[in-house]
Amino acid sequence: MTITPTLLDGCFVISPRVFNDDRGYFFESYNTQKFNEAAGAEINFVQDNQSFSTKGVLRGLHLQKGEHAQSKLVRVTLGQVLDVAVDVRKGSKTFGQHFAVLLSDTNHQQFFIPRGFAHGFIVLSNTTIFQYKCDNYYNKASEGGLHYGDPALGIDWGLPAEELLVSDKDKELPFLKDAEDFGF
Repeated sequence: MTITPTLLDGCFVISPRVFNDDRGYFFESYNTQKFNEAAGAEINFVQDNQSFSTKGVLRGLHLQKGEHAQSKLVRVTLGQVLDVAVDVRKGSKTFGQHFAVLLSDTNHQQFFIPRGFAHGFIVLSNTTIFQYKCDNYYNKASEGGLHYGDPALGIDWGLPAEELLVSDKDKELPFLKDAEDFGF
């Protein structure tokens, strides 16, 4: 596996070694020892989530606050998404900056987002199955997030605004300048 750091400290992209032959392909999608070496920390994933979405669905930008903060390791098993992390760590040299990566069922890449980042994705294919590994359990009272269209973030979601399918809840998330301190 190849680990590629991003401009956001702590976030990285994992590219597995894929073995192809006339029967299909095989790759190791997760290995605790290799992952923790790459992360430079011991991450204990405790919850796996999966979502199914159609083209134009934008989920995010979400996070868990306080003691329920989560690191995530995400990947696509069907389709293609643009996956985005935003640094919300006060005092970070990259506070308010984002990183985006294309994840698909053909590139098999994974994206690690540590605690202290808001996360979201937009579906670029007709359908997508998206998987998350989380290092802390979900807690509804600890939900937080940022508005996907915040001009201060400058995220290009790759589709025209009229094609985005966004939940009412996500449409009401605050802009970064109006957001509470998430405690990072």
